[in-house]
Amino acid sequence: MVIGLFPLAKLGTLFIKQITKPIAEMVKKQAVQHHFVRRWICIPPAQLYHWSEVKMKMWILNLGKPVNIPVLNEQQAIELGANLLGEGVIFTIAALILINEYQRSSAKEAKKEAATKAEKQVLEQNIHDLYFITQKQATQINELMRHIYDLEGRVVQVPWKSKNTFWR
Repeated sequence: MVIGLFPLAKLGTLFIKQITKPIAEMVKKQAVQHHFVRRWICIPPAQLYHWSEVKMKMWILNLGKPVNIPVLNEQQAIELGANLLGEGVIFTIAALILINEYQRSSAKEAKKEAATKAEKQVLEQNIHDLYFITQKQATQINELMRHIYDLEGRVVQVPWKSKNTFWR
């Protein structure tokens, strides 16, 4: 069951990526065309990404601390920022889909748990009712047994009636 789930997850990821690619491309085009988006949304994250990438590579390769990290030119920053924005859109859509699926699954599980709890309460009530019924019946049986013993003590043997006589 679990092994069959991995190809399905991979297929779902590919499907989400294919669906969100046109949206990401549209966002990239808007980033290149509009000055505000280009200046305040694309370039700053691209420069930050470039700066952190260079620092990380220098640290991983053990080349020491970078003294002066050159900034990207505007065209490269716009391209990198647009790509980051597009990937961010893809990630956001995928995250929203996963959150929605999780909430749906949680609601379904809660509903199932509530149904189980209600069924358990009904069964407990039935057991409780049966317990009282058996207590009542036990009391009635004891009362009948008391009457039987009382009647057995009152049984009077009729002297004129013998055991060999057959009455019709």
